[in-house]
Amino acid sequence: MITISMFNNKGGVGKTTLTCNLGNYLADYHSKRVLIVDCDPQCNATQLIMGSDFASDLYWDNSSTNYSEITTISDILQPVEDGDSTILETIVPINKSTNRFNVDLIPGHPTFSIIEDRLGSAWHELKGGDLGGIRKTNWNTSLVAQLKDRYDFVFFDLGPSLGSINRSILIGCQYFITPMGTDIFSILGVRNISSWLSSWMEIYTNSLELTEKRTPGRLAQYKIAAEPAISKGYLGYTSQQYITKSKEGVRRPTKAFEEIINMIPAEIANSLQVFMPNYLDSANLKIGDVKHLYSLIPLAQSVSSPILKLKSSDGLVGTQFKQQSEYEEIISAITSNILTNLKLA
Repeated sequence: MITISMFNNKGGVGKTTLTCNLGNYLADYHSKRVLIVDCDPQCNATQLIMGSDFASDLYWDNSSTNYSEITTISDILQPVEDGDSTILETIVPINKSTNRFNVDLIPGHPTFSIIEDRLGSAWHELKGGDLGGIRKTNWNTSLVAQLKDRYDFVFFDLGPSLGSINRSILIGCQYFITPMGTDIFSILGVRNISSWLSSWMEIYTNSLELTEKRTPGRLAQYKIAAEPAISKGYLGYTSQQYITKSKEGVRRPTKAFEEIINMIPAEIANSLQVFMPNYLDSANLKIGDVKHLYSLIPLAQSVSSPILKLKSSDGLVGTQFKQQSEYEEIISAITSNILTNLKLA
């Protein structure tokens, strides 16, 4: 089972759209068992996959919801919020048969942000070598262990923060990808990620060493590795293209955007190359470009559909058919590059 976090400190880079459509492409075109875990309190992945009516039913009128047995991300961490070091024992995702993306889903929840303080306290305990703090911080390690063998791919859709929630998600994950926009803030976001990862990884590994000295064998008992896999788990980035300007009917690149695009490979190499797997060549870190799809994204969101499954009955018209065809090439190339970087192709 491959676990991948989709993460960038910069919002508005098409991260959720890419995550959900990538999951759908792996499910539909590669016959993979896919789970998406919505870890963003804004719950964008949940709304894209299941629709606004579902979200209203689940988050607002939950007394009459038809999904009372479904496990949300907040449910999973409720024991930790209550002070325990464990997570919920039974995980029931939304089944793929209920959505057009053909993926299982652990829905997000707006209350997920409340756990930030509890996980922050656990991190403080961890620094002192406290086993309870380490176990709480490793809640995602426990979740992945529960899900093992049920899926081929698990994607974690993260919010843009550099806080205790995302840190704990990454600690339990094998790989991460950074979807990027063509703006200076995406580059600054990459620098922030690099500094943040380096800082807490050093603290984390030192704390585990201290705990192992104090209580030998206890970390292994809870299947906590001496070093998080994510430390060598960077698979690369995608670049969301900008809208070009037209001159005499011909679309031309804007100089400022071109300069930013040219900066990205060097910035990625300087900031995140240290986290890539030892076998991976830095030349392969660019996974793909995502063209601006104009009205195609809002349409897909409005009908809770993968882009490749949009039909005339959904409102697909005119040039949108060509855009859909172009997106198939885009998502196919991105998927192929990810599988190559995972040594699965």
